[in-house]
Amino acid sequence: MHDPSSESHAQTIEFPRETEGLPEARRTELVELADGDEFELEIMPVKQRIGDATVRMLAYNGSVPGPTLKVAQGATITVHVTNHGDLDATVHWHGLRLENRYDGTHDTQAPIPVDETFTYQVHVPDPGAYWYHPHIREDYGQEMGLYGNILVSPSEPDYWPPANRELLLTLDDILIEDGQIAAFRESETTHVAMGRFGNVMLVAGEPDLSLEAERGEVVRFYFTNTANTRVFNVTLPGAQMKLVGADAGHYEHEELVEEVLLAPSERVVVDALFPDAGELELEHRTPERTYRLASIAVTDQQPEPSYADEFAQLRTNRDMAELRQRIEPFLKAPADKTLSFVAEMDMGVPEGVPVVYACPMHPEVVSDEPGSCPKCGMKLLAQAAEETTYVCPMHPEVTSDKSDRCPKCGMKLLPANLVAAGGGHGHEHHGHGHNEHEHEGHNGHGHHGHNDDGEPGEEHDEHGQHGHGHHGHHHQHGEPEHGHDTAQGIEWEDDMVEVNRMTTPANMRWKLVDRETGAENAQIDWTFHVGDQVKLRLVNEMDSDHPMPHPFHVHGAGRFLILARDDVVEPNLVWKDTVLVRTGETVDILLDVTNPGRWMAHCHIAEHHESGMMFSFNVAPAVRAGEEASSAS
Repeated sequence: MHDPSSESHAQTIEFPRETEGLPEARRTELVELADGDEFELEIMPVKQRIGDATVRMLAYNGSVPGPTLKVAQGATITVHVTNHGDLDATVHWHGLRLENRYDGTHDTQAPIPVDETFTYQVHVPDPGAYWYHPHIREDYGQEMGLYGNILVSPSEPDYWPPANRELLLTLDDILIEDGQIAAFRESETTHVAMGRFGNVMLVAGEPDLSLEAERGEVVRFYFTNTANTRVFNVTLPGAQMKLVGADAGHYEHEELVEEVLLAPSERVVVDALFPDAGELELEHRTPERTYRLASIAVTDQQPEPSYADEFAQLRTNRDMAELRQRIEPFLKAPADKTLSFVAEMDMGVPEGVPVVYACPMHPEVVSDEPGSCPKCGMKLLAQAAEETTYVCPMHPEVTSDKSDRCPKCGMKLLPANLVAAGGGHGHEHHGHGHNEHEHEGHNGHGHHGHNDDGEPGEEHDEHGQHGHGHHGHHHQHGEPEHGHDTAQGIEWEDDMVEVNRMTTPANMRWKLVDRETGAENAQIDWTFHVGDQVKLRLVNEMDSDHPMPHPFHVHGAGRFLILARDDVVEPNLVWKDTVLVRTGETVDILLDVTNPGRWMAHCHIAEHHESGMMFSFNVAPAVRAGEEASSAS
């Protein structure tokens, strides 16, 4: 088995990280474009200050995020993309149901070589917030800053409730090590197991964003999760939040929420009312910790006009309510296609020495035999057993050459190397005094000080587990006898830092499996027709070497509705292009097929996508009258 950890630095070619001679990153521009307008978009390296570090990034038109393109619904614009980046490129217009040849994947175009240009015709049929990003080495390009929003203004004047102004915010994290963005290999993707978590939070490209609002103002926030793997749970204490939309339009019912959940590539539209003057903070809350994302200074000045009364009205949108009736026959119908999400992990077995098998995420789980972790379902990994030093995870000063119990707390002593890997101590920038109180069932998730000395991504006091009323998720997604119950089926942090860093497509394989045929990833061969409504069942298998959540994204063949999660009917409909399928969860979606061509579907954790967790399917023209129609083939 190929073991990338054995390669020497000299043998590993890395993408450049030097900043000398690069232009400073500039502020993101809002560019309003009319139907038929043309726009120049350039991929280029820049240098940007993040905390105490000046790092080399890649940018669209010199800014991170790239320019926000504001376009009226139904318009088509021409975008000339010139590539002055580090490798061949494409631009994918995420969520847009545009013409297939402009989708920006290797299925639809030849890559843009360095110093060459490609022209896209970008059609925007649906209102909402969309985004653009690379589709070649997406793990590298997105982490380096290649992402930007597209705001599509609705043709219906009252499509959204009234607001005083609109604000688009990208949510991201970035991994900084020794004053630089952690290295990327040119030859292969790393961090394939869990995806590449960052240690600095970036909001609109800023590690310490400051915003202003007025007392009584209603601000519409368009949030886009551009992170490689991190799920964000966004809350704004001191303000009132109303959930009004998601990926591709408005919700069936507007509802007041305390928080909204965004998996990688998802968008959420939230109206916020600021009732009182003062200093507020936009936060990312997990069951164990809270990160500051941005500060908001609310002045005593009041807006004109006031939309406070309209904010209090929770509208039901007729178009989505009518869809509720249309989906009824599909709720109990069998799925046309079923996809399983599965991981295969082969980290090898030490030769010539006794071995034990241990869980990298729960280091207290050690066995003499191969198997799976009873807490998270992950495959136990083999490691050398001889001359093991055992240590207490709670009291690291307590050590022994035997697997005894700690005299201070009674906890079982664990192999020292597992404690280090499970606690994330392998990254030098982790653990700046952030060993917070741990909650039962998480086994050290709070060990990672993901904020570089408390500046970007500052953490606050811990909060308990929050309810699931956000983002239309109104029921619990726990699995019995499963350690992810308290984590809500989500990997909130990198809980096996060193093992994750070592994983590549050579030793970690993520798979989408067609349950009917057994075909995997690129071998999946589906054909639909324009006009089909296809029920897809997405099953996140617990019988997998590493069960974890996956954001499943379908390119512009159409858009879909979430029908049900674990057979519980989705209570609030909205058009989607990405759905988070939590650990062990089954999600039914209804794909409305509208665009012919060859389209991708994949996990939007960038490292999973790059490791092969994707496939392409064909959409043929609509079946003509008199011909036999089939919803799926």
